[in-house]
Amino acid sequence: MIPNLGVPELILILVVALLIFGPGKLPEVGKSLGKTIREFRSSSRETFGDVTDTVKEVKEDIREARRTLEVVKTDDEASPSVKS
Repeated sequence: MIPNLGVPELILILVVALLIFGPGKLPEVGKSLGKTIREFRSSSRETFGDVTDTVKEVKEDIREARRTLEVVKTDDEASPSVKS
C-alpha cells in the first residue's frame, strides 16, 4: 500500500529524483515507471482474473455436489429399507 503522501513529501521525492537522474533523464524515468506500473496492473488482472474464474467453477461444482447429495438422501429416505 502507498502511504499517505502530502505535497511536501512529493516535492522532496521530485527534488531527490531530479538530483539523481538530472533534468534530461527525468522524463524518460517517469515514462518507464508508468509503463512498468501499467504492465504490472495488466498482468495482475490476468492472473487474478484466472483465479477468480477457477474459484467460481469450484463453487459451482460444490453446489452441484450438494444438490446431488440431497437427491441421494431423499431417495434413501423414500425407499423402504430391506432388513434380512
